[in-house]
Amino acid sequence: MEVFLAFSGAFLLSITVFELLPHVFETPSKRIGVFIMIGILLQIFLEFFSKGAEHGHVHLHTESKKFPWLLFISLCIHAFMEGFPISEENNLLIGVIVHKVPVAIILSFFFITAGYKRIITLAFLFFFALMTPIGNYISNHYSFVHHYETEITSVVIGIFLHVSTTILFESSKNHKFNLTKMSAVIIGIIIAFLL
Repeated sequence: MEVFLAFSGAFLLSITVFELLPHVFETPSKRIGVFIMIGILLQIFLEFFSKGAEHGHVHLHTESKKFPWLLFISLCIHAFMEGFPISEENNLLIGVIVHKVPVAIILSFFFITAGYKRIITLAFLFFFALMTPIGNYISNHYSFVHHYETEITSVVIGIFLHVSTTILFESSKNHKFNLTKMSAVIIGIIIAFLL
């Protein structure tokens, strides 16, 4: 799982650098940097509630049978925001899917280990999976979003930068070199570049 997480982090970071950053900086402005930093801060705030589930960590108490609403809401906000910059002109959809697969697997294991009923686990994953398409639908069908497209995309860039770099930094235990993970990172970068 750690190798796949490293690949997804590298792929998401590469899509952000190769496609989203050039798009928002077509007309350079200091405001873009401000919104990128807002995205980074928003993600740090969301992780206060999600405990890092966006990048493959779930550090919650499994003995409690109370549904983790804060985890659910913060992950849904994160996934909702990811849908806004997805378009036919970029490969971000692939990046989001690659990023979401390990998160969904880890969340499934968390819910199963915590003893939640299968219907609760499936409902959680279903609503989590709907958030990105809903964000994309709103982005494509409401004109007010187009007016703020650069700002919203910049916020999402900040979110992606934080999540992907956290995945990459945390994927190597004790900061030791691991050839397998390094290969996964390089392959993720190359595939993102070629798409």
